[in-house]
Amino acid sequence: MDDCQKKVLFVATVVKTHINAFHLPYLKLLKSHGFTTYVCAKNDYEIKENCIIPFCDHFTDIPFSRNPISWKNAAAYSMLKKVIQNNEFDIIHCHTPVGGAITRLIARNIPHIKARIIYTAHGFHFYKGAPWLNWMVFYPVEKWLSKYTDTLITMNQEDYGYAKSFQAAKVEMIHGIGIDIPKFSCVSINQKQKRSEFNLSDSDIILLSTGELIKRKNHSTVIKAIAKINNPHIKYFICGSGKLKYSLDKLIHKLHLEKQVTLLGFRTDISDLCAIADVFIFPSIHEGLPVALMEAMAGRLPIIASDIRGNRDLIPNKNGGILLPPKSIPGFSSAIKFLINNRHLQEKMADYNYENIQKYSLNFTLKQMEKIYFENFTESYP
Repeated sequence: MDDCQKKVLFVATVVKTHINAFHLPYLKLLKSHGFTTYVCAKNDYEIKENCIIPFCDHFTDIPFSRNPISWKNAAAYSMLKKVIQNNEFDIIHCHTPVGGAITRLIARNIPHIKARIIYTAHGFHFYKGAPWLNWMVFYPVEKWLSKYTDTLITMNQEDYGYAKSFQAAKVEMIHGIGIDIPKFSCVSINQKQKRSEFNLSDSDIILLSTGELIKRKNHSTVIKAIAKINNPHIKYFICGSGKLKYSLDKLIHKLHLEKQVTLLGFRTDISDLCAIADVFIFPSIHEGLPVALMEAMAGRLPIIASDIRGNRDLIPNKNGGILLPPKSIPGFSSAIKFLINNRHLQEKMADYNYENIQKYSLNFTLKQMEKIYFENFTESYP
């Protein structure tokens, strides 16, 4: 196959918070193997000119909507179909529920499509404990579209179990999108100086969470749990932005936690914050395989998290942390008190997490994806 003829298309709902957040190493990998790279996604940057996608040769801004029944997705279907029809792609790798669904609908409606269709499920919207509506809508759609999927990739054991009963030609499980472990394990900062940025005393205990301020991330449960502990030395930092900022601020004031709970907004120094934290808390209601939790593990932190799909894969048998029902305020309160009073256990959990996270490294997942991308090519790739 001539190098100049090799083309790959990445499809996802948005650029900023998906393509640029997760997939640049894979675009780079494919470019290094001679592929011309295409991306179709919505430009979700506030300043549109800031939408720059490294390792991407051709970008098409497509108005995907996360709402699967939005009329905008009809226009997105038409635009994406033209891109696919006008290019003979060798690989089409689609992500996100809407991006993945529309791509595979197009593949169904283009006879004798040449491209191999790869779909990565970053976390099915149906899961144990999900609302019945999720099962009524998303389960049959994903099962039907699997017929038009050459390789269906999952990231956790629960999703893998469901996917194996679908009709995709092949089902794989990989260890997430891969994380840069040294970025979190080899942080070199002046901890005293970093703590002084937040006016922390030597006796203060830092709890850290990262994640959007949205209902699914469930930050309010931990805030209420802290209110029950009544320990002024506990300082809880939440990194992330989102539509629930006002309501979370209101809750913090209602519970008189202004001196203990701080919404830090979007941060670029998560690795530094992990370095000064004592415990990482991750109370999400549902996840696929959470990057934030993997980063905390790479930063050698003990974990308190919700007992859900994805978290269970990362904290098997609770060796690296304490897993609780997502909405259990007493459970999180008790776990926080127990762990901050057991320094030896914190260290034991931190060491276990660092060892366990090695198989989720970016280098490892790149090798997994390289094998998937090139398994049907006759050429040998280095």
